[in-house]
This record gives sequence, structure tokens and C-alpha cells, in this order.
Amino acid sequence: MQPHLKKVFENVHEVKFDDGKKILAMRSAEKEEVDFVKHVDPNKKNVEDWMGELESMMRLSVRQAMLNAVDDYPKRKRAEWAVSHCGQVILNGSQIVWTNDVEKAFKGGIQGIKDYWEILNTYLFDLVDLVRTKLSVQAKVTINALIVIDVHAKDIVEKLWKNNINDVSSFEWISQLRYYWVDDCFVRCIQTNFPYGYEYLGNTLRLVITPLTDKCYMTLMGALKLNMGGAPAGPAGTGKT
Repeated sequence: MQPHLKKVFENVHEVKFDDGKKILAMRSAEKEEVDFVKHVDPNKKNVEDWMGELESMMRLSVRQAMLNAVDDYPKRKRAEWAVSHCGQVILNGSQIVWTNDVEKAFKGGIQGIKDYWEILNTYLFDLVDLVRTKLSVQAKVTINALIVIDVHAKDIVEKLWKNNINDVSSFEWISQLRYYWVDDCFVRCIQTNFPYGYEYLGNTLRLVITPLTDKCYMTLMGALKLNMGGAPAGPAGTGKT
């Protein structure tokens, strides 16, 4: 089954076995490895049974990794935290923390938002300094993707204080793609509140986020709320992916 895993899952390219043929972890195409919360035992089982168990364990393990990353965030410097967990949970964990911090900043009014924008600036410069150091290939991919997301997050906060937005329920804020942790990860945008799927996506590059990307987020999240889908179309390099 190993050569065919990549056709079944988004980015589980191989799994790691122990001597007893139990599955201990999954690996992405980029060779990033995520340990499973519990071992999956495929011995003497039909392929559809143990593959179902593998899928469930993928979700459980990504959820646990994300919870660990969010819990670990306040305990160390952000630059150190960013290279201590797998790429996917760093990107999502940083979004959960950012959403929470912006909503706290609203309590301080416009000045609170401006102060938080300055903090985001220091975070970004810390990552730029970090990416110039000697890093592993995996860490470099994660940091590059995190820089793209951090730039977008900083731009949103800058717009909020420059447009005098100091209400947490304002359209300028609720129209953003926001991540919350309430016993599970939820993604919100305007009226849509969608549970995160915990599908393992590996450690991949993140394309630049443009104003069209934000519009795609809004449109597709609205479509999901109506049990529909969407297919963005338009010129290359405008932010569809």
C-alpha cells in the first residue's frame, strides 16, 4: 500500500512501521514526520479497516500536535517556538494566537490595536533574523510560510487602526479568516463557523495572500455554510490558490 498512500491522502506519502508491523508515524512528501498518538495495528485486518483507522489516527495526531503547539506558545520565545513543532500546526497555531490577541487588543481601543501592530512588527523582524541563520530544510520552509502569514496578519491589524476600527463585531474584523480554539479548532468568517478537519497537509510553501485571496476566503466560507463548493477563476498570480 505504501506507494499508493499519496493517492488516498493529501500529504501522507509513507508511514513508519516498527518491527511488529505496527504503524508509529506518518511522513509527508517533504519527509516531515509526525508521531501518532497511538499505534495503528494493520495485522490480520482488511485494508479498508486499517486504512480507516489510519485516517482517524491522522486526525487525532494532528489535533494533539496543534493543541501541544498552542499550549507551548506562551512558554518560549516565538522564534524558538516556530521551529519546535511541525509546519502545519505552527501556521494554524499562530493564527489561533493572533485571533485571540487581536480580540484582546480591541479592549484597549485604537491605541490597543496600534500597540499590537507594533508587536507584530517585532515578531516579523525576529522571523527575518531567524531565517538568515542555519536552519534545517523543514524549518526554513515553515518559517518562510509563517512570514507570509505574519505579513498578512500585520497588514490587517494596520488597516484596523488606520480606519479607526475598535469594535470586535465590525465587518472589517469578522470578514477575516479567524481561527479559534474552543475544545477544538474552529475557523470563522462572517457568519460561518466551521470545524477544522485536521487533515495532514505536510510542510509546504505558502503563496502570497492578496486582497483576492481574502475575497476567496469569504466567498468559499459562505458557500460551505450553504453546503456548496466553489472554483475560483481568473488570471495567474492573483491569489486564487
